[in-house]
Amino acid sequence: MSTRLDRAVWPEVPAAGALVLVPVGSTEQHGPHLPLTTDTVIARAVADRVAARLPGQALVAPAIGFGNSGEHAGFPGTISIGHEALRLVLVETMRSLALWAGRVVFVNGHGGNTRTLDEAVAMLRAEGHHAAWTACVLPGDAHAGRSETSVMLHLAPDEVRLAEAAAGDTRPLAALMPKLVRSGVRSVAPNGVLGDPAGAGEQEGRALLDALVDDTVRRVTAFTADHRGRLV
Repeated sequence: MSTRLDRAVWPEVPAAGALVLVPVGSTEQHGPHLPLTTDTVIARAVADRVAARLPGQALVAPAIGFGNSGEHAGFPGTISIGHEALRLVLVETMRSLALWAGRVVFVNGHGGNTRTLDEAVAMLRAEGHHAAWTACVLPGDAHAGRSETSVMLHLAPDEVRLAEAAAGDTRPLAALMPKLVRSGVRSVAPNGVLGDPAGAGEQEGRALLDALVDDTVRRVTAFTADHRGRLV
């Protein structure tokens, strides 16, 4: 069968004990050049490639495409369901999967979901579920910069508008965080970019994604989680 649950019929799905990867993304602005679904596209791609590296061991659930994206609320197109709603979605997703799946790993593509995943997975582990989560962390600038743009040029080049790409606020994220948390991304970067997409390229994106998949395969294979359930 396909590793993708959205392409399966129920008799193909293992009756018990499957490992299920659940991509978790967002629908939020990614500057004037990347699609609103960037985080979801990357999380799904990582999950798909990890499952392909674990033949017969892993299935990929449909992605959760809405996240905790309140910091991007100043931009049209952003849809955020917030911390509490996302936590409930994650918890109920695991409770449902637990009826037939042995382990569940949430593959997260959006940094704003981190606290929610920590709390949801800690709750689920306290209930006895074999749940964990892992992050799709790319090196480089924080949001819609060179790294994310390169990966999207590899995964979905037709959806990248390079002619519209422009630098935003290029200061380190730590320097931006106080104002960003207080007033949102638009207060520090009117175009929504935290970094600079200049120099992005498909080959660089392929290399970045390959390295991320390698690391995620290692984490999922080991399935060693910290006290909050984050794979380490």
